Amino acid sequence: MVDRLVPDELWVLFQRVVPEAPSRPQGGGRRRHGDREVLAAIVFVATSGCTWQQLPTASFGPSGATAHRRFSEWSKARVWAKLHLLVLDELGARGELDWSRCAIDSVNMRALKKGDLTGPNPVDRGKFGSKIHLLTERTALPLSVGISGANLHDSQALEPLVRGIPPIRSRRGRRRRKPAKLHADKGYDYAHLRRWLRGRGIKHRIARRGIESSQRLGRHRWTIERTMAWLAGCRRLHRRYERKADHFLAFASIACTLICYRRHTK
Repeated sequence: MVDRLVPDELWVLFQRVVPEAPSRPQGGGRRRHGDREVLAAIVFVATSGCTWQQLPTASFGPSGATAHRRFSEWSKARVWAKLHLLVLDELGARGELDWSRCAIDSVNMRALKKGDLTGPNPVDRGKFGSKIHLLTERTALPLSVGISGANLHDSQALEPLVRGIPPIRSRRGRRRRKPAKLHADKGYDYAHLRRWLRGRGIKHRIARRGIESSQRLGRHRWTIERTMAWLAGCRRLHRRYERKADHFLAFASIACTLICYRRHTK
């Protein structure tokens, strides 16, 4: 199961971003479980949606407590964002990222334990929840991801998401971090956002309130809806169970990495 959840190619990439294991100057202590086994356990929790206590130790080796402790250490070291960038770099170097247009959107989920970056959801009877904000390239691969409380308006996430696109390798020339166009729905229909995008040299294709019909998703914006459906394959994101915002963001980054990795191996 470890080899299936963490194939050799993904493991090679992960070794480039994982921090070195801390040493014990006094010596002794228990044998440290291998990083590959722990990574497989974390991917299993992310994709299956099980709790850390339900992790099948016999299949992986590390206990749920060990996997959660290592997950916390790696999240603090921003390992998941670095791994996502590595996979994007591999795709970009092969010319498999299409920067001609990007799309932006968000999805809501309940926060069962509240916690950081949660808020009353205006479309779910005020129950506490969170949003995942996503920006994808033309073929629906996620380039930038962020989280917020469910009461944050989508328009407030546009600038942080665009700024959050990392510098990604290209087949030729310098690294790139700016799309040619950005497609968005009516939630982003504000003049100051249009001006901000123009100032960065990004053409905007934002649906206009009161003019364009809400019945049609758009010829190009449908791709991000497909990406949101792919995110649902990470069952840990169906509900937010993490009190800490960086842990919830880590699971979102893991899901984005797996989406990009599947494209990379095709």
